[in-house]
Amino acid sequence: MAALTAVTVGQKRSRRGRGRGGPALWRWAVLLVAGVFFLLPLVAAFKFALRVAPGKYDFSAFTGITSVDGFSPAFSLSIKLAIVTTLITLALMVPTAVYVHLRAPQLRRLFEAITVLPIVIPPVVLIVGVLQVAPSFLKSTSYLLALEYAVLAMPFAYRALDAGLRAIDLQTLVEASRSLGGGWINTMWRVVLPNLRSSLLSATVLTVALVLGEYTMASLDQYQTFSVWVVNTDQGNARVSVAVSLLALVLTWVLLMAISFLGRRRAGANRPGGN
Repeated sequence: MAALTAVTVGQKRSRRGRGRGGPALWRWAVLLVAGVFFLLPLVAAFKFALRVAPGKYDFSAFTGITSVDGFSPAFSLSIKLAIVTTLITLALMVPTAVYVHLRAPQLRRLFEAITVLPIVIPPVVLIVGVLQVAPSFLKSTSYLLALEYAVLAMPFAYRALDAGLRAIDLQTLVEASRSLGGGWINTMWRVVLPNLRSSLLSATVLTVALVLGEYTMASLDQYQTFSVWVVNTDQGNARVSVAVSLLALVLTWVLLMAISFLGRRRAGANRPGGN
């Protein structure tokens, strides 16, 4: 009887172990397939950028990026647009997201639908409409492009901030700060924004990545931004164009991984007993 009981318990444990191991095995299989699907084109592009001749490879495409005509002005313009776009986006989205969560939670779905519109409307239609209504003094400057990029970045920035606000007890934090005599500006600066650090970093990286990779609006506005320069360079030196694209992609991945790492460290430090 005891032996039969032991065998039954062992079979149950074996089935339970297989049940736990099954989903984990499937997850690893899906990750492996996804990794091959995404990494294989990158490996092929890296090999193409290194190949000088059949059987001959070097890093001249990577080391000679800065010496290609037009790189410095195009990259400087994109960096300036990224900074201005990020400031405009955060200045608009942070107060809006905080207000919706605090004062008008019933309008959250409406704002989510509104922020999706820049994704639904084609960039060509958006830029044609902007050029029709924009004042003349903006049309002659690159800041018009920054305003357009702020509209395109709105869906990504709003959702990053919304996720951060959902993860904290915003109502309690604001009420505690206000009860201690803190004004709205002081509350936003010293209470709300520190708790949204990871979300702000995510919104910033997504906005910068969008600015560095956007092509349609910049080309229609006739500005030589980084992405336009990459496309134009591809016609004369495809290896350098591929090398620059790979570096930009890797840099974006590193920034996103760094934000994820910092967010996990902050979450671990905030747990009870965390260091």
